[in-house]
Parts: sequence; structure tokens; C-alpha cells
Amino acid sequence: MIHDSSHGQECLPAPCIVDTGILVNKQDIQQLLGDLGQVRYIHRQGGILLAEGEGYVMEVFADPHRATLVANHSLYLNVCSFEYLELKQVPELDACFDLVYDQRVLRLIPLSNPLQPEHRSSQNPTLEAMLAAAMANQWEIPLDDGESFPC
Repeated sequence: MIHDSSHGQECLPAPCIVDTGILVNKQDIQQLLGDLGQVRYIHRQGGILLAEGEGYVMEVFADPHRATLVANHSLYLNVCSFEYLELKQVPELDACFDLVYDQRVLRLIPLSNPLQPEHRSSQNPTLEAMLAAAMANQWEIPLDDGESFPC
């Protein structure tokens, strides 16, 4: 264990989640959901089924003033809409992601596999166009700016 004598605090290792666990860090949740692609969703509140269907994760963001939207087979997921994400292994499924806030659970079940070549080639065409424009115009794209999450 590393001790930081200048601040009198111990430096603990970051968590390591493999296949199951609970994420509370908004940046971790955003990173995990960012490449889901096509999903089946199940929305429950207080154990009551409110909605279910299939869609494509179009955007994952953190903004306390915007909503999570699920409509027209498109999912716009705001990590600030949820307290935590529970990563589970479910029989007959590889994994599922439960986004939880109080009694509300939005379960996401991946339908696309990031190991399959067609998953990578079917990413959001708008995002691909923006990245191509950024590369062509040599825009500065910060890889990690220490972004803090407002929620």
C-alpha cells in the first residue's frame, strides 16, 4: 500500500469490476454504456413493467439538466438520471446492465457483440462523420481532460 505522507492519506487502488458488480462513478458508467450498440430494454418501477422493446444506444452523457430518452428505437442515456449501475450475468444472456434510481430500473441487455466486426462498422454514422471531419480539419480532440461530472 502506498502512503502519501504529505497529506496523511492512504492511496487505495481503484476498483476492478469483472462481469458483475455495482458502479457508482458516473464516468465509469458512461464508459461502460458507451459502446453497447443495439440493446433490448426493460423499464420497471416498483417491480411493475412499464415498457420494453429494442433500440440502439445513440448517446451516453452526463448532464443534470437533460433527460434520459427512450423513443423510436433510440436510447439517449443520461448517467445523471441514475444512482448506480448494476452489472449482472443472467442465465441464457452474456450480461445485462441495470440502471437504478430509487424504485425505477432500466435494464439494458446487449444484442450486439463488440467482438463481432459488424458491431464496430455499424456505429452511429453521425459520430463517424463528426470524427472524419475532425480528422480532416485537424480539430483538437482532448483524449482525457480530467472532465468532472456535474451530477
